[in-house]
Amino acid sequence: MKIVDIKIPGKLSQKEEDLRASFLRQLEAIPNSEKIKSCIQCGTCTGSCPVSYAMDISPREVIALFRAGDLETLLHSKTIWVCASCYACQTRCPSLIKVTDIMYALKRLAIEKNIYPPHFPVYSLSKTFVNIMNRFGRLHEPLFLVAFLMQTNPFKLFSFMPLGLRMAKRKRIAYIPSRIKNIDSFKKIIKKAELMEMPNVHEEVQYMKDTVGYGAVDKGIVLEPTKK
Repeated sequence: MKIVDIKIPGKLSQKEEDLRASFLRQLEAIPNSEKIKSCIQCGTCTGSCPVSYAMDISPREVIALFRAGDLETLLHSKTIWVCASCYACQTRCPSLIKVTDIMYALKRLAIEKNIYPPHFPVYSLSKTFVNIMNRFGRLHEPLFLVAFLMQTNPFKLFSFMPLGLRMAKRKRIAYIPSRIKNIDSFKKIIKKAELMEMPNVHEEVQYMKDTVGYGAVDKGIVLEPTKK
């Protein structure tokens, strides 16, 4: 008998509660991550994003869906993998929300929970790159291409064969991948980095509260009229 996770208005499903708990743990490593609650849905992040045209969910909607309790939709979207990490959205956000860092947190959550967008294998590109770097300490392009296409589209390998043969003839690529020296030390560094916890440092507010909004009125700050 199949158990269906029924959605009740105003109440998170069990799966969504688990995703939310895991996501909040990811946010703990981001300074001032609690500002995600301060989003005013102004759309500055979406307007600043150079790749928003290729996203199925805009950066503004990412924050809105999190607050609406729909992380599963986010993890199934292309958006978190399309993000170019340019930080334009983050630097221009009037609420100082770490939008780009939140995208990274969503990527880590997607990998942890093995939830990916259908027919969009960008995550396979990332995992293949990491696996080869961990194994050899450097990237071997032919192995990287073969491993990635074997997971996504094996028939496309044939279209790259003429180019690969020409490059090999000119000694532009190596047939056999080689490891760096002291690969064991490299693996220890990676393992140590994975176990490290990022310090949660609270940043200072980047604007003066007393000079904007009703706070300025309460403090008795009055702008002098322009002299003619």
